[in-house]
Amino acid sequence: MAPLKAGESFPSDVAFQYIPWSEDKGEVTSCGIPIKYDASKEWADKKVVLFSVPGAFTPTCSVNHLPGYISNLQQLKSKGTDVVAVVASNDPFVMSAWGKANNVTGDDILFLSDPDAKFSKSIGWANAGRTGRYAIIIDHGKVTYADIETKKGAVEVSGADAVLAHL
Repeated sequence: MAPLKAGESFPSDVAFQYIPWSEDKGEVTSCGIPIKYDASKEWADKKVVLFSVPGAFTPTCSVNHLPGYISNLQQLKSKGTDVVAVVASNDPFVMSAWGKANNVTGDDILFLSDPDAKFSKSIGWANAGRTGRYAIIIDHGKVTYADIETKKGAVEVSGADAVLAHL
């Protein structure tokens, strides 16, 4: 499949793995149970910001990419965003721990796992079996923005500022 482009429909068969946040499992060392997250179904009638990182707990992802979304969460929501989600090819336990390590509670930001970079490969945005660094805005099933970083370590077209400019 070719990369997603503005104006196209979001694929109808996208599912990730996810561990829902819960207060009783709120500590970084606590593990929940992974479930299937049917993104195509869950997002069909919502405005969604999905950003992807090559790996949780990695320098660029943890220092330059995720923090922008955390600090701009209210601005994203004020522009009508219903869901903010981050995806990486890490397993769901690592993604859950990464959210907890960054003090993200509840469903403020969904930390989704794309095992084997299946979704990212399907849109041509995977690299060496890992998810690429990209951002997609989906508005009620339609892609309104989609771009991938082409420079290693860059957070320009996939960062919160770039996404806010396109909401």
